[in-house]
Amino acid sequence: MRIQPLVALIGASLAVFASGCRQPPETSASAADTSSASARVVAAADANADTRSITHTASSDRIFMLSSVEQETDVGERTPDVVYVPTPPRVVDAMLEAAEVGPDDVLYDLGSGDGRIPVTAARRWGTRGVGIDIDPERIEEANRNAAQAGVTDKVKFIEGDLFEADLSGATVISLYLLPNLNLRLRPTLLQLEPGTRIVSHAFDMGDWEPEQTLDVDGATVYLWTVPENVPAHLR
Repeated sequence: MRIQPLVALIGASLAVFASGCRQPPETSASAADTSSASARVVAAADANADTRSITHTASSDRIFMLSSVEQETDVGERTPDVVYVPTPPRVVDAMLEAAEVGPDDVLYDLGSGDGRIPVTAARRWGTRGVGIDIDPERIEEANRNAAQAGVTDKVKFIEGDLFEADLSGATVISLYLLPNLNLRLRPTLLQLEPGTRIVSHAFDMGDWEPEQTLDVDGATVYLWTVPENVPAHLR
């Protein structure tokens, strides 16, 4: 009477043992291979793309900026190098005050966005300004803001690549880009007329030491002046 339960128990144990020894089905192996291949593709894309994300805190706001240098669309058009984030008005004022802009200056704002830096300089100090931005929507917005401020006779906005722009007419350059973009621009900036002032919101120029570093509501403003003789380590 006790033999049947014992046989059943042995049979169940053998079934469990057999299931534990089975090889994974082919579908699971295929899924693992696919996942591994996808990971390699992502890793390769990350290794080849010159992209960088930076989180920067200004006052209580958290700002996310994504660099997409040299990325192009399917039709060969350059995409913006940074996601547009406007500079706060108090920081704009601090940048322009640090650069000591005046009516005899020509300000070039690289990556000008809605045009607030050239427009403010023109409205408050009578400074002539040129804004350069690759995004046509930002250019339209900047032109509207200039018209509303009544400074269209002093500022103009150019849709174009700031890395290809002729900056030789500038006496002041303003920037709110990214560290790698600042470094890419640095050789061009150092070729400008000695005495040209460079002012940057948030990001420095590597080992080119700023003359001034200001804290404005948690944001940093840097100021440089193009020297008469460029040091060897900056050439």
